[in-house]
Amino acid sequence: MKKNIILLLTAAVLTLSVTGCSSSKFSVIESDSLLESTVTSQVSVQSAVSGSEITAEDGYGEGRIGDVMHTYFFDYTVNSARVAAEYEGYVPAEGNQMLIAEVTVKNTGTQSIEMYDTDFQAQWNDDAEDAYRFPITTDPETFDELPVLNEEQLPGTYPLAVDEEVTGLLVFEVPGGNLDFSLSYQEVFDDESVGDMTFVYFTAKK
Repeated sequence: MKKNIILLLTAAVLTLSVTGCSSSKFSVIESDSLLESTVTSQVSVQSAVSGSEITAEDGYGEGRIGDVMHTYFFDYTVNSARVAAEYEGYVPAEGNQMLIAEVTVKNTGTQSIEMYDTDFQAQWNDDAEDAYRFPITTDPETFDELPVLNEEQLPGTYPLAVDEEVTGLLVFEVPGGNLDFSLSYQEVFDDESVGDMTFVYFTAKK
């Protein structure tokens, strides 16, 4: 896999910098797309049940805690999520809190892939353009990879062999006062095209 930067604006895809195949180093799902997905969620006649197998339809897939989200390159599951005032000595800015999500990722393809922390981003109920965050293992200003704070955290970059499965923590700094979040993933291919978008919606525990 390579790294890339994809910006989605109201269903239009603007490629900023592409060096990637399956997971995007920076795959930003903007608030307009998030709102559109939320509307789709509200009118959907299907409700996800914990432990369900979710495959995207018409480019969109929606799940909940415990659901196995099938993507072109891998399966992922958000096992649990909680918020905290700090994490392993990392103290967020005033007014912010930490979102700690445990995820399991399994390579379902036929070749090894390189995963990035920024394959996944967190969103919350806000229509602002910047209402999303990448994990704290990527610097939000320079996009440099930062070290993990403990062995439970998933690193900024890690290989995943065929059929290999890893479980670890994605840690985000998010605005305080929120408990309802979503974790999203956007498929990105070598030819710079994008595939399905999947969201896992949940209420984080305190």
